[in-house]
Amino acid sequence: MIPERQRVPVLDVDATPMRVDEVIDAMGGLIAAGTTATVLGHNLHSITLFHSRPDVRSLYENSSVVLLDGAPVAMLWGFAHKRQLQSPDEGTMAYRLGSMDWIPELGKVKGLERIAVVGAGRTANTKAVARLRSMIPGATVDGMPGEGWDSALEDGVVDWLTDFRPQLVLMGLGMPLQETVLHRRLAHLPPALYCAVGGAIEQVAGIQKLAPRWLGRLGLEWAWRLLLHPDRVAYRVFVEPWKLAGLLIGRRFQPSKTKGK
Repeated sequence: MIPERQRVPVLDVDATPMRVDEVIDAMGGLIAAGTTATVLGHNLHSITLFHSRPDVRSLYENSSVVLLDGAPVAMLWGFAHKRQLQSPDEGTMAYRLGSMDWIPELGKVKGLERIAVVGAGRTANTKAVARLRSMIPGATVDGMPGEGWDSALEDGVVDWLTDFRPQLVLMGLGMPLQETVLHRRLAHLPPALYCAVGGAIEQVAGIQKLAPRWLGRLGLEWAWRLLLHPDRVAYRVFVEPWKLAGLLIGRRFQPSKTKGK
């Protein structure tokens, strides 16, 4: 059963606060239903896109699950809903889930037999597929690299997914490309559970080093990423929060009827 959306104050978004075991159970239910569904995550980057791009907003508003991905997002939600006052197992950070918090648990998803991995370079994609096969014995796992993504590759991936007919698709094209593709092509893709996982394919492959989980629980995973990939992360850490602040302040001066759109 999927919990109802809850408001994240200040950031003006809704999310589906869940722990790992709840996500795994929800995935089993969505896969059993045999319909098209999505699992996304909210961090400050996605929220900036949510408030500045109608296609991203539409995808999130219609998603089956929107996890609390970023630590600031989880903390604001926890403060509003008093989760920070509970035990560590039930407190705020138990609900802060990045893709690598639940991907290693996919073997527990009931009925999961066919998995597609879309994204990353060929080497990373191949290694991620191999690791997932070892993690989920008996499952059929295959992949398509996403390097050099263009309209021809996108059409090819759509055709491949239509033939493969997976139950679960890990879409790791980076943000916002993966969200743009899902918004644009979801109606043309075969029924499955589509999960936007960003750079997690390289992490599953072992090519990109994963931050220690204790750093994530402290809300400091951004520092790890900044240290390893300053050219990729610096803008998000030092510039984008100001852009988001401007968007949120601007929303305060909009007519109230437009704020929920």
